[in-house]
Amino acid sequence: MSTGAAEFESTDDIALADKMNNGRKQIITELQKRIVGQSEVVELVLNTLFVGGNSLIVGVPGLAKTLLIATLAQVLDLKFNRIQFTPDLMPSDITGTDIINEDASTGRRQMVFAPGPIFANIVLADEINRTPPKTQSALLEAMQEHRVTIQGRTYELAEPFFVFATQNPIELEGTYPLPEAQLDRFLIRVAIGYPNADEERQILERRRGRRQDDVEVGAVVSRAEVLGMQQALEDVFVADVVMQYVVDLVQATRADHRVALGASPRGALALLKLARAFAALRGRDFVTPDDVKAMAGPALAHRLILQPELWVTKLSPAQVVSDLLTQVPAPTTEGR
Repeated sequence: MSTGAAEFESTDDIALADKMNNGRKQIITELQKRIVGQSEVVELVLNTLFVGGNSLIVGVPGLAKTLLIATLAQVLDLKFNRIQFTPDLMPSDITGTDIINEDASTGRRQMVFAPGPIFANIVLADEINRTPPKTQSALLEAMQEHRVTIQGRTYELAEPFFVFATQNPIELEGTYPLPEAQLDRFLIRVAIGYPNADEERQILERRRGRRQDDVEVGAVVSRAEVLGMQQALEDVFVADVVMQYVVDLVQATRADHRVALGASPRGALALLKLARAFAALRGRDFVTPDDVKAMAGPALAHRLILQPELWVTKLSPAQVVSDLLTQVPAPTTEGR
């Protein structure tokens, strides 16, 4: 159902939205030096980035999941750490631990804190489901509060801070399902697929032409600009009818007979934030119902738990969200 954008538009200056749109184009241009195709994944990752949330990227090995996030950190000139999640990984391997430090001049020993790899701007939790829940839980405080607590002491993480996690959907042996509390802390879940034939040929042609694996990319957006763009999202106008549309969609996930556990209020907030980013990154300072529709699947689907008897039908949470988008009336100019 089409909507009249003017009905949802604010009267504020759109300079900030224009700046975000230009920044988006610069970042994508630089990313495309290394990443071929995957435009939808790139767009969703950028939405998450400017909202200040975390992303779960699901796909088989070899699809450039790690390369995408590492390149993004370079393009934004942010500190990047990659953690390979394995069954023997301990919480202290992520957060850090106290160690004994000896002063070379005095010989005096004292306990000092050695920060773990979580102390970065962008943290890649590679194959996050390969480590036990106890270790996975070491990420929860960092993902939500942007801080870690160790031995009763709290350490703030530098802003901006993001966790990007990857998950292999085909190898289940030796893996641990992500608990619902952790899934809920991911702003979006995005599936990455194979490139098409033209994109795959382009990958090969680029590699043959440059005669080396590495591709140089430059920083086009600074840390300060990222923080500024995140703050600018607060000025993106959301009409009351659009806000109600978000509420109606989230409420519908809880009322659907196919759903055992619907989206939480955190899911509603995620959808609102993502819709704002989706609008701003396209040069608009107002949100339309179509922006909400575009972000509903990535924001809500991974937060739903379906009735257990539905496994035989192969119904997916994404399909439920898609169905609800056709069932829940979107605001229109006539209904305003």
